[in-house]
Amino acid sequence: MNFGDILVIGFGLAMDAFAISVCKGLTMPRRSIKKTVIIAGYFAIFQMLMPLLGFLAGHQLSAIVASAAHWIAFALLVLIGGNMVRESFHPDSDKANDDVSFKTMFPLAIATSIDALITGVTFAFLSVNIWTSILLIGVVTFLVCAAGVLLGKLIGTRLQNHAELLGGIVLILIGLKILIEHLSSVA
Repeated sequence: MNFGDILVIGFGLAMDAFAISVCKGLTMPRRSIKKTVIIAGYFAIFQMLMPLLGFLAGHQLSAIVASAAHWIAFALLVLIGGNMVRESFHPDSDKANDDVSFKTMFPLAIATSIDALITGVTFAFLSVNIWTSILLIGVVTFLVCAAGVLLGKLIGTRLQNHAELLGGIVLILIGLKILIEHLSSVA
């Protein structure tokens, strides 16, 4: 596997995190470089950590993780998205909109990096330099997610009243997409 292959994989793995980064940007009342770095950092770290864990686990865990990965991602994204939709109907929900606490970001980072875990298992069977690969995936994810937050903020200033509702719906749709892809590959 060459540099270009890993770069394409990095972009592919970052797409769910990008979508959620846009959603987080939508809910920010004002631009915050610190929060942008925190959001992009969470996703980048998990997009690096999960392939490493998958690589280390190798083929021994691949069947177990692969069979449950889509269900785990679906459940986490629907739960988080449903909560965002619910909060969008409460007038005091603005305080939680741009939350980047561990409690908020950890499940999002896990949900978006499960595919990266599977990718790491695949890396174990290929001639891949895991350190170069995870570093490249992390850098790509960080840059893509930071751009996503900024894009979401740009859009959010035009959609402030419905930003959290839209973000929640997008998360639920991503969860459904993951589940549908899984079910269609099984059938």
